[in-house]
Amino acid sequence: MANPNQDLNGIPLAESNGKEIGREEFNEESFFHQEPPPGAPLRGKIGWKKGEILTLDTPRKYGGITTTATLEEEEDIGAVAILSLLDNFHFDSFLYYALPRMAMMCKLKTLLHNLETALKLDSLVGDVEDAVSSSVIGKLKSPRGASSEETHLVAISSLKQIEDILTSINKARPQWSRLVSAVDHRIDQALAILRPQAIADHRSLLSSLGWPPPLAGSSLSGKNTGKSPEFSNPLLTMEGELKGKYCVSFLSLCHLQELQIRRKARQLEGYNIVIDLHQPLWVIEELVTPISLATQPHFSKWLDKPEFIFALIFKIARDYVDSMDDILQPWVDKARLVGYSCREEWISAMVASLSTYLAKEIFPKYTEHIESDRLRSSWLQLIDLMISFDKRMQSLLANSGLLISLSEVDNQRSISALSVFCDCPDWLDIWAEIEREEMLEKLKSAIQIEKNWNTKLQVTILMSGSQDYKSPAVSSIFLECLSLLIDRARSLPSISLRYKFIKSTGSPIIQDFLDCLLRRCQESEGLTALADDNAMINVSCSINAARHCESTLTEWCEDIFFLEIETAEGSGVFDEEIKGMKDFQDEWSEKISTVILRGFDARCRDYLKNKKQWQEKSDESRVGLKAFIAALDYLQEKISKLEGELNAIDFTRTWRRVASGVDQLVFNGVIASNTKFSDAGVQRFVSDIDILFGVFSAWCLRPGGFFPKLSEGTRLLRMEEKQLRHELVKGKDKWLQENGIRHLTLLEAEKIGKNRVFVV
Repeated sequence: MANPNQDLNGIPLAESNGKEIGREEFNEESFFHQEPPPGAPLRGKIGWKKGEILTLDTPRKYGGITTTATLEEEEDIGAVAILSLLDNFHFDSFLYYALPRMAMMCKLKTLLHNLETALKLDSLVGDVEDAVSSSVIGKLKSPRGASSEETHLVAISSLKQIEDILTSINKARPQWSRLVSAVDHRIDQALAILRPQAIADHRSLLSSLGWPPPLAGSSLSGKNTGKSPEFSNPLLTMEGELKGKYCVSFLSLCHLQELQIRRKARQLEGYNIVIDLHQPLWVIEELVTPISLATQPHFSKWLDKPEFIFALIFKIARDYVDSMDDILQPWVDKARLVGYSCREEWISAMVASLSTYLAKEIFPKYTEHIESDRLRSSWLQLIDLMISFDKRMQSLLANSGLLISLSEVDNQRSISALSVFCDCPDWLDIWAEIEREEMLEKLKSAIQIEKNWNTKLQVTILMSGSQDYKSPAVSSIFLECLSLLIDRARSLPSISLRYKFIKSTGSPIIQDFLDCLLRRCQESEGLTALADDNAMINVSCSINAARHCESTLTEWCEDIFFLEIETAEGSGVFDEEIKGMKDFQDEWSEKISTVILRGFDARCRDYLKNKKQWQEKSDESRVGLKAFIAALDYLQEKISKLEGELNAIDFTRTWRRVASGVDQLVFNGVIASNTKFSDAGVQRFVSDIDILFGVFSAWCLRPGGFFPKLSEGTRLLRMEEKQLRHELVKGKDKWLQENGIRHLTLLEAEKIGKNRVFVV
């Protein structure tokens, strides 16, 4: 043992205090051959075990304290080395010898771990390749020999372990991309042989079970609400060893599919790509494929009667759907295939087989001679069958009691026979053209019946916010035609297809109806310039129809169906059409108000021209008063007639526009035309304006608010001379604001003040 009174170099501690300790240069090349100083033996040891208790006696220099440490994990080797070195070494010696040794030990440990992982991967991949080779050799030697389910299970177990290791490597060692790529390459080669073998074995077992069952068991003679009298389900009748073999084969395919999903998710990890990894369930596809092949001969006999094709597919799907829940779903859950419903996969696969047949056999023949009226009718009949079939299949899926999101586009497409239009958009154009022409013909017939224009819709106002648009019956017929087209578009499984179909069918029909409204208004305007009541009634009828249609389209566009389309396509479905309806209403309601103002102007022209009546003291020279009264009678008659014919919204806008026009006309014709007003003239003019306000009081409580210029003009005329002349000249714009004059300019106010005649 070393002398406790000496340091590591043999110098007494009292003499070495304050002196620099000499160091030998560390040589990496001879690291493992270096020995510690003879006075500092290592009390530690190599190969500590987990749970071992280590005791450390600290020299007197460090207090003479005894310390214990428990080795909990293998990673504590560094801490143990430090404790061992501190037992007899100075801290300088620890830095000199321990740190390089510890760094090398960590590197060796990491290297050993990496080698172990690589060797384990190589061993597992070899096991997979051996299992695949063994299975292939066994099949070659004895094609009808024992099945290779056990060999497949061994290979699948190794594949899962490989995938677990590769997943951990991707997270902890992303730089090992070449190793991962090499393993994936060898696994791909093995799976290229393993999966076809597993599928072949599975098909052989299905054949042994008697699948597919005879189609007579799903004949069309059965009732619509139950299974056929001759129904037999091999999935329910299998038992014993055969059922066990089928279960093992079923699970093998499920495990392989689950493994493929995991591998694809791992390979796409880190890439900014959104891909749906959900695939059709392989085991269900193997059930549907032989049934699809067995139905082909029957379908070829029913090309002229497609309703039999749809009925047979639905019958088969319904007869076997319960066994998917009762027998196969527990096995899928056991294989841990997350997000798969056997019922949904079965229905989806049956619909896909029908869609494939329609795309290959039915639609090509229907498009050969599309000009034929018979084929166009057959098109619509086929579409009706497809829509009805989709609804029945969706109800079959909903009857499972499972909460399945049918609103998602992918799910809708998988259980919709109309998905044929997703792959062949040209067929959608043909369908849209046929639907559009059919609806235009129906609408044209309704438009030509004059009774549909003269008969107003009877609307019961149930809520305070509802409106009676007084629209003709033809607008209801138009909206009904448009609603039918939208309902057919709802059945399409893709948002883009719905948008395209509605724009191809609905937009032209709306434009055609709007053109019809425009022609009727132009005809009325051309005959009488809207001067007589009948012409005004016809135009009001067209405005009401446009208002009703515009309001209904706006309400439809607030539905979730249209909001989804707007979100996906970036624009509203009927935005342009609604704008066209509004522009039509604005244009023709303005023309009606213009015609009424023109009639009012013609009748009160003498009243406006007689300037002297506002300067005289008596009423004897007021020859224009009768004209003004007649003009007001004309206004009241026309507006009252319009109230009975025009909807409330457009009527309000029209009479307010008329009031604004009358305000401008009378103000410019009397007040702003350099007319001199005496006190008596002001009283007469104010009295006339009160009569005018009385006419419009039938449609508003404060009519003066709709005649701002006349109201403020008469207010100025009734002011005293001091206010109107002196204070106005001094205050100007500020004075106008203080006296509530907001619709007259300073120039107009000063002109009124100059033309006001005050008696001295």
